[in-house]
Amino acid sequence: MNFQRGRERESLEINLIPMIDVLLVILIFMMVTTTFSQIAELQINLPTAQAEKAADKPASVNVAVDAAGRYVVNGKPYVGKAVEGLSLELKKAAGSNADPVIIISADAAATHQAVVNVMEASREAGYSRITFATQAQKN
Repeated sequence: MNFQRGRERESLEINLIPMIDVLLVILIFMMVTTTFSQIAELQINLPTAQAEKAADKPASVNVAVDAAGRYVVNGKPYVGKAVEGLSLELKKAAGSNADPVIIISADAAATHQAVVNVMEASREAGYSRITFATQAQKN
């Protein structure tokens, strides 16, 4: 028997606001009670040092290479292309220094071979510390 003939049925509705409130409370509870321990982190005590800046600069030999492949060692032009002669010139420029720093200042248009010849001459002379001089780009 249907005693409620004239009344419409109310549509069922799920109210999500209380569920969201409960989830937010749970989330806040989890955030507050969670400890952020870093188990995988290594505990390392690094050593300390009391080093002063070096008073003297290391001995250096400047070798310039121009676009034509000519060499200048410490301001003195080197005539020739032989690696052996350049090696002797490097030894002469280093003098009594055992292992000077060879600074290569090569022109941007210098051939790769000319720069490699300086590196090979340094190796033959027994010098292993080689660096290249550059300049900053102008904007």
